Amino acid sequence: MLSSMRNMFRVPDLRNKILFTLFVLVLYRFGSHVPVPGVDFEAVKQLEEESSSGGVLGFLSLFSGGGLTRMAIFGLGIMPYITSSIIMQVLGVVIPKIEEWQQQGAAGQRKITQWTRYMTVVLAVLQSTGLAFLFHNGGGGLFGTNTDIDLIPDFTAPRVLLVVLSLTAGTALLMWMAELITQRGIGNGMSLLIFASVVSRIPVEGASIKAEQGVLVLAGVLAVAVAAMVAIIFIDQGQRRIPVQFAKRVVGRRQYGGNNTYIPLKVNQSGVIPIIFASSVLYLPVLLSNVVPWDGVRTFIDDHLVNQPGDPIYLTFYGSLIIFFAYFYTAISFDPAKQAETIRQQGGFIPGIRPGPQTERYLSRILNRITLAGAAFICGIALIPTVVFVLFDVSQFNGLGGTSLLIAVGVALETMKQIDSQLMMRNYESFLS
Repeated sequence: MLSSMRNMFRVPDLRNKILFTLFVLVLYRFGSHVPVPGVDFEAVKQLEEESSSGGVLGFLSLFSGGGLTRMAIFGLGIMPYITSSIIMQVLGVVIPKIEEWQQQGAAGQRKITQWTRYMTVVLAVLQSTGLAFLFHNGGGGLFGTNTDIDLIPDFTAPRVLLVVLSLTAGTALLMWMAELITQRGIGNGMSLLIFASVVSRIPVEGASIKAEQGVLVLAGVLAVAVAAMVAIIFIDQGQRRIPVQFAKRVVGRRQYGGNNTYIPLKVNQSGVIPIIFASSVLYLPVLLSNVVPWDGVRTFIDDHLVNQPGDPIYLTFYGSLIIFFAYFYTAISFDPAKQAETIRQQGGFIPGIRPGPQTERYLSRILNRITLAGAAFICGIALIPTVVFVLFDVSQFNGLGGTSLLIAVGVALETMKQIDSQLMMRNYESFLS
């Protein structure tokens, strides 16, 4: 990895991609500090100073790089796009037309992407409208703030429309920037934007912990973070290799096949996707609590989900969502039936397992076992540091928590793998030696 980092700027094409990616990330961070027009800038500053991290809203602020508490043009972050992606993937299971698109390759993927964009804009309009009413009352206490803060003192229809339009346009622009990174830059654009948001919070939160609780507590937090990083890297590289043998075929005077290979099944097959999906789903009850007329529902959500990272109900709900989405995404990304059929058509077989249904059942059994281990690991990484920090009364920990570290390390490893593959494609053997 260090060798790749030294040599990736020597290849002109790769260097241009990296510089383009960095340029877009800088623009994103700039937009995360620009408040939308029509808000009280002094109230925004006061809200940012009084806001505290933790719970569902802490994760939303984390994914937007603090843009949510600043009421910035990129305040919604990439979350509407993630939510619409989840909805499209779920609908692919129940709507035959979307399932048909998923099986059409690049042409079908373009249609799915187009509808995902439309749904992103609709969700952004709904969320920005809710936030406009919410921040009219200083966040309604969602950030643990003084509810007397009014970010939109001139609460008229034109002013609210301006705020909603600005936030929606920011989300659409952010979606376009993410796709630009994926197409013309290096790495996955959506993941890199979240990575930039997560990493940007670490220095601020580290300084806050040092100022409030001293160097000793900061050293303990960093020790937990380093241990989590080592575990994440170790598990992320782990895989179960299923051996596959191919029978020999004679065509004319030539012999084909007869070689051995393997199917690599990663322990953490879904990567950081379950964390992002679970955080996105957790936002829905928080948003609905400001719409439903029942005070009991709002009180329950405020007491157990909002600003309550150590609450048992929050931890149980969040952990269950992580495990569910780990299995869900693994089932979408790897189909044992399709893999077994591909092996059979190519004249291959797993030693000791008959081709066809037995191979499918064998792959499903292995996949379920390693997915359970991977899901339990990412659930533990997301929750255990949170519990430890809450026990030691560390309030500013989202940037140094397990969730953010899992995202940061996972995205960094995937990006470096893409850089390695780019170098290998250009046959720079001296770089990779």
